Amino acid sequence: MVVETSLGTAYAWVHPARRRRATLVLGHGAGRGSDTADLLGLAAALPAHGVEVVRVDQPWVVAGRRLAPAPATLDRAWLEVVGALPAARRLLLGGRSAGARVACRTGAGLRAAGTLALAFPLHRPGRPERSRAGELGLAVAPLLVVQGERDAFGRPDELRAALPAGAALAAVAGADHALRAGLPAEVVERVAVWARG
Repeated sequence: MVVETSLGTAYAWVHPARRRRATLVLGHGAGRGSDTADLLGLAAALPAHGVEVVRVDQPWVVAGRRLAPAPATLDRAWLEVVGALPAARRLLLGGRSAGARVACRTGAGLRAAGTLALAFPLHRPGRPERSRAGELGLAVAPLLVVQGERDAFGRPDELRAALPAGAALAAVAGADHALRAGLPAEVVERVAVWARG
């Protein structure tokens, strides 16, 4: 699905569920579009659980740019794309890395029913003193964070200490920030249980 925004063309890749109980809209990270193993894996698995998945490619990716714009610009494009999607009975927002940050910041305004954060970049590598924990505090509950055990942007133990009350965390054994191998079956199942609410 092509979505025209004030910042350019975005793509929304819809993975429908036959008996849709919720719609999970997923944003990508700052390095590339929504064709990463973790996002594709969720898009392939969750529809069987009644969860429609929509992967969003932001306008800067569609335009072929290499660098992501400022957070306010990412949020603006995201709000326009999600606003253009067909109404969902139960809207869930999520994403990986920068996309997780966008979902946390915009969920309340979009009246989301929950937030999924994959590889949340709690801080830049080697800079734990510059925490982004405040953005996790903005996320609409229930919040589920999926984090690689070797993520240089924030290991699971760091995330646990930063999570708001009631949030849950799933650690991915051996994985780094990229989650290159995708998500193990047990983590996908945990996301499915979370998404079904």
